[in-house]
Amino acid sequence: MGMFDSVSYVALNSALDGLAARQRAIAENVANIQTPGYHAKKVRFEDALARAVDGGTGAATATTSRSLEPTRTDGNNVNLDSETLLNVDTNLRYQLATQAVDGTFSGVRAAMRTS
Repeated sequence: MGMFDSVSYVALNSALDGLAARQRAIAENVANIQTPGYHAKKVRFEDALARAVDGGTGAATATTSRSLEPTRTDGNNVNLDSETLLNVDTNLRYQLATQAVDGTFSGVRAAMRTS
């Protein structure tokens, strides 16, 4: 098994995909904050990722669903405070995962230089 097939490498890429999907959903939610009847999108992948890692693959797919949070009188349920906090959290997680992937590649580059 090559390094790029390892569970941790695949899991990191699954996490990056899930976090990117969450960033897109947050952007769409905020863009539709004034749209009557719009229900916020929620992206989940952490539980599927944990199961995939436990199962030895690390490959997981994010799922997107409509928020069941209460709506305002116009039928919209986007909460700007929640979306802002989730955006900060998601961006930090994305940066950490990106650094982990970069660290993996820097190890490969170092190994290739010493070979």
